[in-house]
Amino acid sequence: MESVFTKSNLIYMFRGLGVTLYVALISVLLSMVFGTILALFRSYGNKFLKGFSIVYIELFRNTPNLLWVLAIRFMVRMPKPFDAPMYSGILSFTLFTSAVMAEIVRGGLNSVPKGQFEAAFSQGFNFPKTIVHIILPQCFKAIVPSMLSQVITVIKDTSFLAQVAIEEFFNNSKWVMSAQIDSTINQTMRVFIIFGFISVVYFVINFSLSCIVRSRKKRQTA
Repeated sequence: MESVFTKSNLIYMFRGLGVTLYVALISVLLSMVFGTILALFRSYGNKFLKGFSIVYIELFRNTPNLLWVLAIRFMVRMPKPFDAPMYSGILSFTLFTSAVMAEIVRGGLNSVPKGQFEAAFSQGFNFPKTIVHIILPQCFKAIVPSMLSQVITVIKDTSFLAQVAIEEFFNNSKWVMSAQIDSTINQTMRVFIIFGFISVVYFVINFSLSCIVRSRKKRQTA
């Protein structure tokens, strides 16, 4: 146990966890913005904007996330100061997650009664102000549980970044694990210990978020 969880190993793994959480947080925030724009295009845009949003959403929702992680890492040259490998991961997750967020937001928009538009217009609001001040606040309140569920998915999917050697939690833990591999039973056991440690860390983070999701759902249905 001591040779597995040395100070240097723990620092290395938790530094990767910091990257994992940072990539997930920034990707989710950016995808919420872009996804909301796509949802508005699809729900209220003209023919061109609606067509663009449909093509974008269907393209990303029907292709694997790992494909975009690999494509952007090896085919897109990131400009400075965003040329660190981590930023290609953020870009790929933002593009992919935006399509999912767009459908979540669109569902929230559809849940807002149409009478809200008429009430806003009767009070002198124009269409943009109605969307920003009346429709979107109600929409976001309704979709908080779904958004948090998507955050859980993004955190788990950041493990894909290990495929392109981005130093996130799973990648760094994998390197610590590979240093333990040997033919002896003792060192084989160390590998299983690290597997268990990785599982526990992901479980604690995602289960905590799941509890928040369930709590929000209970409040909404109460």
